[in-house]
Amino acid sequence: MRDFFLVSRRGLFRTSAAIAALAMISTPHASFAQQTVDGRDLAVDKRPVIHAEGPKLGSYDPYGDFADESAIATEHLFLPWEDVELAGLGAADEYASARGRKVLITIEPWSWALDWNVSSAQLRNQILPGEKDANLPAILKTVSGFKSPVIIRWAQEMDNTSGRFTWSNWAPRDYIRAYQRMVDIIRKELPNAEVMWSPKGEKNLKDYYPGDEYVDIVGLSVFGYDKFDKIEYGKPLTFAESLKQGYALAVASGKPMWVAEAGYEGDLQWLGRWVQDLTASNPEFPELKEVIYFNDKEVWGWPHGLGLPDWRVVRQQTNYPARR
Repeated sequence: MRDFFLVSRRGLFRTSAAIAALAMISTPHASFAQQTVDGRDLAVDKRPVIHAEGPKLGSYDPYGDFADESAIATEHLFLPWEDVELAGLGAADEYASARGRKVLITIEPWSWALDWNVSSAQLRNQILPGEKDANLPAILKTVSGFKSPVIIRWAQEMDNTSGRFTWSNWAPRDYIRAYQRMVDIIRKELPNAEVMWSPKGEKNLKDYYPGDEYVDIVGLSVFGYDKFDKIEYGKPLTFAESLKQGYALAVASGKPMWVAEAGYEGDLQWLGRWVQDLTASNPEFPELKEVIYFNDKEVWGWPHGLGLPDWRVVRQQTNYPARR
């Protein structure tokens, strides 16, 4: 029985050998037609095919579906910077280090307890004059003892206009000032860590670029959902089509390019191409170095009443908790 580190996107850190033992148990979902890729029935298991010649694959994997995959390069964690439980971070490092993985930590400048949060304007007006400067050091000091290489990603998707994040869609000059302030703290407290600037991939992303000295890696968000694509674009998009805009705008920075969050859900025939293409070598994207799969159910409702797409790779997983 293997142990694995479990980090819930909206919960606390937990370790559960019992859950891990169930990680590969699944039941086909009767509503999906048969589609096989790389010897796997996508109705049961839609994990990306890993191509040795293409970008590396990482994972945000709170359920351990990638625990035994030796080719996973990076373990992705999410942390709020308020009301945060840090006790499990050591276990996260042990888990990643034992598998030879880097650790990407996304630090979100809010609390996951909604009643702790302030408005977008209040958050901006607290960060800019330094009222929130004390929020990062406790996390960074805990991380400073990690054996695994560390990448810090702060306040992602600043170009997101959906209203999902209270730090998104600020005036670019305000976000840049806030981001630079936080990176200065990261460089001081965790000088060996790399820093990821991570826009969603919208047309105005370059307005939020904070300067070369504040960016080691650029990370985009790329999700494929066929129902949404049909409404927005008239057809389901491929991974390459979904990545193209953000990549073209951000690659000019000259920094290594990642997809920091990726997921897909939809019709199996279309899905099969995403499964194949996520880490395939593509001459359109020569600077794409790594893709991180977001192995969880969406927590923010998609437009057009499409609800919460399920990005999780194993269908009917026994250890996937019910969502409200």
